[in-house]
Amino acid sequence: MSETEIYLLVALVLAVPMALYIFRLRRREQRAQEAAVRGETYSEGPRAQHPSIDTTYCIGCQSCTTVCPEGDVLAMLGGKAVIINGHKCIGHSLCAEACPVGAITMVMAKPGMSADMPYLTAENETSVPGLFIVGELGGLALIKNAVNQGRDCIDTIARRPNLQSDEAVYDVVIVGAGPAGISASLRAIENQLKYLTIERDEIGGTVAKYPRQKLVMTSPVEFPLFGKFNKIELSKEILLNFWKQVLDRADFNAKTNERVADIQRGDDGIFRISTDKSAYVSKTVVLALGRSGTPRKLEIPGEQLAKVMYRLIEADHYINKNILVVGGGDSAIEAAMGLALQKGNQVTLSYRKDRFSRIKERNATRIAEQMKSGRLTVLMNSNPTEIREKSILLNVAGSAQEIPNDYVWVFAGGTPPTDFLKQIGIQFGVRDITAEASQEAKQERTGRTELVRAQ
Repeated sequence: MSETEIYLLVALVLAVPMALYIFRLRRREQRAQEAAVRGETYSEGPRAQHPSIDTTYCIGCQSCTTVCPEGDVLAMLGGKAVIINGHKCIGHSLCAEACPVGAITMVMAKPGMSADMPYLTAENETSVPGLFIVGELGGLALIKNAVNQGRDCIDTIARRPNLQSDEAVYDVVIVGAGPAGISASLRAIENQLKYLTIERDEIGGTVAKYPRQKLVMTSPVEFPLFGKFNKIELSKEILLNFWKQVLDRADFNAKTNERVADIQRGDDGIFRISTDKSAYVSKTVVLALGRSGTPRKLEIPGEQLAKVMYRLIEADHYINKNILVVGGGDSAIEAAMGLALQKGNQVTLSYRKDRFSRIKERNATRIAEQMKSGRLTVLMNSNPTEIREKSILLNVAGSAQEIPNDYVWVFAGGTPPTDFLKQIGIQFGVRDITAEASQEAKQERTGRTELVRAQ
């Protein structure tokens, strides 16, 4: 092979990935343009954290559009980064880290969307002094964020005066033993606080209910007392093994299968926590409840049958069955795909809309592959209308259809514990935290620019 032919071969090898990269960028820009035409470029942002882009500083380098694990949250439009799928953002913050000029800041809730979010200070304290919220309930979805908030919240409590423990009063009661609650509990041990953790179900929270091998973290996370998980992807099994190590600690003080019914702060500043089994008093309270709350039901005939369930724990327990999964979110899709992989199962996924719009990129790819292979049947524009012992009735694009059925899983979301939070005195939607965060970020960037000019 001549030297010229070698150069041509190398050029060809380099040209292929470059062409694919350019194609993907153009597709993202096309989607951004389509969204702009529909008026949706900014209209479907998340209800919690998301990137705020200062286009004054954006240089159009495109680095932010390629790093997000959730897919095309950002794209380029007119040479500037824009949000086109804000609902996919769950706060990895990689776009902000990748931006070379600091034009991206992670902020909470866009203007007008804070009405259903509890008021929180920068230290995660609610409108009730001494009552804190950490994790998803406060708007952060990632396990990493929940762990960090649980840890930092306890540090805030430990710095406050008059927290010497006595026999009658806890320094802190932690409600919820998911990632945020466990992190808070371990930090309380580190800070030698007298604490109690109360969990209505089992240790591990929602993670304990995920299907087998579901990946639940995409970046390293560090738990107090135990150190850092260096793997960027962890399965449910690894985390549950970690929960067991926590449970085996003699100083881990937790009560499970106990539901908190009320929390009231007295004139003396002490909290009275009432549960379905007992009552406790504490100087501070940390709520790590999550937002899923009570599962939403379909409210159709037959939903009371024992074969209808609202969470899937182990997909491999079900084989040779006719199964219907209802929902169009990541939980529904992951459950349907997991069940479809089991021997002899005939799985149908029913979704009320005409396309999936709020799912992770990897799930969109995987379900497309399963649909193409015939392993999984998807009925768009469909709704179950009646559940029977051996079948289920659906309305599919206006036409009635009956299919054989042994089990039904419903993933229609949950009712967040908003009423409970209001009952205990927490205020909602009293300020626009996005505007505040954007203003703070702008001031910080202005300060950096002035400093550079002065130098």
